[in-house]
Amino acid sequence: MPILSPDTDRQFALDKQQAAKRSTLVSVAVNLALSACQIVIGTIAHSSALIADGVHSLSDLVSDFVVLYANKHSHKAADSDHQYGHARFETAASLAIGVLLLVVGIGMLWAAAMKFEDPSKIPTVHFIALWMALTTLVAKEGLFRYMLAVAKRVKSSMLIANAWHARSDAASSLVVAIGIVGNLMGLPLLDPLAAAIVGFMISRTGWNFSREALNDLMDRALDEQQVKAIRATLAETEGIRNVHDLRTRKMGDLAVVDAHLLVDSHLSVSEGHQLALKAHQRVSERFPVVAVTLHIDADPDQNADDPSLPSRRALLDMLNSRLGVPLAFDDLRAHYLGGKIELEIYVDDDDAAREVELRRAAATLPQLRSVQLFQRMG
Repeated sequence: MPILSPDTDRQFALDKQQAAKRSTLVSVAVNLALSACQIVIGTIAHSSALIADGVHSLSDLVSDFVVLYANKHSHKAADSDHQYGHARFETAASLAIGVLLLVVGIGMLWAAAMKFEDPSKIPTVHFIALWMALTTLVAKEGLFRYMLAVAKRVKSSMLIANAWHARSDAASSLVVAIGIVGNLMGLPLLDPLAAAIVGFMISRTGWNFSREALNDLMDRALDEQQVKAIRATLAETEGIRNVHDLRTRKMGDLAVVDAHLLVDSHLSVSEGHQLALKAHQRVSERFPVVAVTLHIDADPDQNADDPSLPSRRALLDMLNSRLGVPLAFDDLRAHYLGGKIELEIYVDDDDAAREVELRRAAATLPQLRSVQLFQRMG
């Protein structure tokens, strides 16, 4: 798996933003031209299905502008109000697109249903409507393939949603063409039926997009395969004995990761912090994350929680009350393991009498398991 440097990450984000802007502007141009032609020709040719498809293309323009707006703001740096960045602008944009499609689709279904009340009033469609429908089909399928290729290259869920929106347009244009052919063959109900099918397809797509985006906004976790890969990356870090309470949540196309890392209970705070730094670096290099929060835990096989055990400051006060020459706070280290205390005492001189005094004083401490004396170098 490739390792990305900060410069590479920034360049990738910039490329992603530029690609999203360029592909969306192409979509705007195509949808603007198609919607105008579909609505005008659909009106002249008396095709409710073609008009419905034109309204659909017009709704695409709104979704394209939503994408442009989200693309501009989702790449902003973190600030005091958005401390994890603005990546969820993309998720919010996907939700807006989904709701828009749902509303448009329901409106088309309602309009088509009205046509079925009096089939005798359905006019015969002009042949030019069929050519417009086929032209739209080809244009929308080409737009879909172009946008999906861009979306996959820059790994943008928002652009993937917009690309499949274009594919739904292509499918709806195919249905419209079939409906127009049926009308031309003497089956007038097929035109509003095609409009209703288009409305149903649009509603279904809108529902799916809205549901997925809403789940992400509600802190949905990454999929199981990604979580397992992150867990393995943390567990393989040298010095990490186990990983537990691993949690993830999506932040646009990025993720937030929280985990507890089990380490040897005798490690110093600085060494535990160093292990966390290494684990953090490995995850950041291998996965698209916006934040990684790691908590260092003592190995439970070596540790038993007991809040009643005295603090290091209390232990120092007990020792100094029994010593002729008091110890400083930094002369003492305490390990709380298995409900007992293991002491490390650091002295400057190799003094046998001092050692005896220290050991006698330490022996009076509560819950003491062992005491070790170390002489400082230099």
